[in-house]
Formats: sequence, structure tokens, C-alpha cells
Amino acid sequence: MSRKALILSGGGARAAYQVGVLQALAEILPADTVNPFPVICGTSAGAINAIALAAHPGNFRESVTELAQIWQSLSIGQVYRHGWSDFAKGFGQIFLSLFNEGVGRQRPLSLLDNTPLWDLLANKIDLSNIARNIEAKKLHAISITAMGYSSGRSVSFFQGHDELEGWKRFRRAGVPTDIRLEHLLASSAIPTIFPTVRIAQEYYGDGALRQLAPISPALHLGAESLFVIGVSGNRHPNRGAGNGSKPVRHSPSMAQIVGHLLNSAFVDALENDIEHMERLNSLLEMIPPEVRAAHDLELKPVRNMIISPSKGVDAIAGRNVRYLPRSVRFFLRAIGATTKSGGATAASYLLFSNPFIGQLMELGYQDTMWESESVKAFFDK
Repeated sequence: MSRKALILSGGGARAAYQVGVLQALAEILPADTVNPFPVICGTSAGAINAIALAAHPGNFRESVTELAQIWQSLSIGQVYRHGWSDFAKGFGQIFLSLFNEGVGRQRPLSLLDNTPLWDLLANKIDLSNIARNIEAKKLHAISITAMGYSSGRSVSFFQGHDELEGWKRFRRAGVPTDIRLEHLLASSAIPTIFPTVRIAQEYYGDGALRQLAPISPALHLGAESLFVIGVSGNRHPNRGAGNGSKPVRHSPSMAQIVGHLLNSAFVDALENDIEHMERLNSLLEMIPPEVRAAHDLELKPVRNMIISPSKGVDAIAGRNVRYLPRSVRFFLRAIGATTKSGGATAASYLLFSNPFIGQLMELGYQDTMWESESVKAFFDK
């Protein structure tokens, strides 16, 4: 059977959708499945889900159950501080940086303080289990991607078997290391929202930034087939079917602009890479295997399966903004992060509220169960 890789993209609170997909997978696959994904790659919030799976001592169903429990009991206060004074500190820090050449004096600049997330992950995930799982051959490799602000490179920090080597490509690299909490928080540090994290000699931020080839790390780590969980419904056949001629009543709100910028980082790169892979697969399938062998072509089609939301995540977010704390709602409303202003996309990245998380998990579960026969066929090869 081919070595399968799980690819989890970023997207803040949208990563709850991935957990619903994993719950369905755990139900579809045999209960005693140890780990169907020898290679696991995560970016941004997807990195946290990836590590939770890679560092769990039990089988796949047990690891997914524990991950789901973490998300189901999650509150906004466990991710970032949201009091009025906390917002004031964030704005104050950014204001004071104007008198220091735009640099934070005591800590990296950010609007929100995600110290609670550090504490949560430290208590819930035992990173030392990664080495044990690799030694037991339960896991081949785990990769976490972050972006270096000085070099501008997308760096995939990976931990795996000794034969795996790092790589260097244009604006991206793979670095073997022991995964630490710093890698997780760096990979999930949404620009200006959460603080950057220093690793060695460089500060790193959200891995979705400058990630030109999100699928690449899995292939470098020896994956032969890919299971990709997205957080955007753009690939759904009914999405974007309109002619785009609906009249607009006002210019884009600040949140609408920010939402598109975030989507360009978290969504577009993965979808473009998937499209490129599918076209390359079609081209390679036109070349007979014996011809590829005769010309010493190392390229071969990559089997893949992609699960992504069948419903608009932005619309779901717009209906759940009211569950945010007053301070966060005030800020989001001020920049137009509402359904009415077309800026709910920006709100969806910070909506770590139980109703929103529950609806995304349910959607992920349903979308995967609808594809259960395709899922079984994918894992049978």
C-alpha cells in the first residue's frame, strides 16, 4: 500500500472543520487502525491538529477522540485574552511602536495576547511522544510549516526517521529538528493578530504566508498519496456559479479587505497547488509507464483525495459573530466584520466559540460521510 500523508491547512478557528472530517475517518476506518497517515503535515491552526495526532500514544480513533474533546471544550479565553484592558494593551503597544521605528519594545507586536494558547497546548500535548511513535514505526514524519520574517522563506520543520534529509527550494526549505511548542505557536501566529515567535536566530509567523507549495513537504517526506483537508468551500461545484453582477451598496469594508488578504494566504495557495497537482497527474497519466522508465522520469502521478466544506464557512461565521465577547464584537463591528458588511471572513479566523466550532465539526463529519465509499477506496490502495 502507498504511504499516505495527511495535509492540514491553516485558517484559525476554521480548523475545527478538519476535526469533524477526522471524526468521520475514525468511524469509517477499522477501530483498531493504529495510524493511517505515516506522514502528517500541518500549517497554522492545522499544525496544532497535526501535532495532536502525531504526539498521541494511542491508536487513530483514540487520538481523534481526544482532539475532538479539546475542540468541543474550547473557549475563546483559552486561545487569547479578550478583556477590554487586553485590547487596550494591544492597541497601545502598536501605537508606541510608532516611536520606535515600528518595533515592539518588550515583545513582538500583536493585537491579541495568545499566552492562554501556550498554556493549553503545553498541558494537552506531550511532544515527547513524537519520538516514541517514530521509533515504534507508528509515524514516519511530522512537519510543521512557519514563515521566517527576515528571510521570507517558508520553512517546514520536520521530525522523522533518520534517513530523511532537509531540502532547499526557491523561498522554501525543510529543516530536520525536534518539534517544540515554539514551532506550533509560530506556525499559527496570524499576522498582526498574534505575536511572532523567535526560533534560533529568526522570528517566525504564520506558515500559510509565503507557502508557495503546501503539498511539497509531504512529497519530500516520502508520501505517495495525499489526503487533503481544506477549510474553504471554493472547490465545491456550486460555489462561484453566479455571474458576479450583483450590485454593491458600498466600497469594501476594512474587514472585507483583510478577509481577502487572509484567504490569499490560508486558502489560495493550497487550492492552486492542488490544481497544479491534478493537471500534472493528468499529463503524466498520458505517458505510458514504460516511456517514463525509458527516459528516466522520476515523476509519477500522486493519488489524492480532497475534503473541503460543502457550505460557505463565511455565512456560518456571520451567524455566529454574536457569540463572541463584547470587546471582540466591538472591534470586529468597527472594521465591518459582519455578514451585512461582507467581512465575516475575517471574523471566522477568530471565532473560537462553541456554536461555530460545533457547526464546523458537524459539517466536516457530514461531508466526509457523504464520501465514505470514496474514502474506503482511497485507503484500500
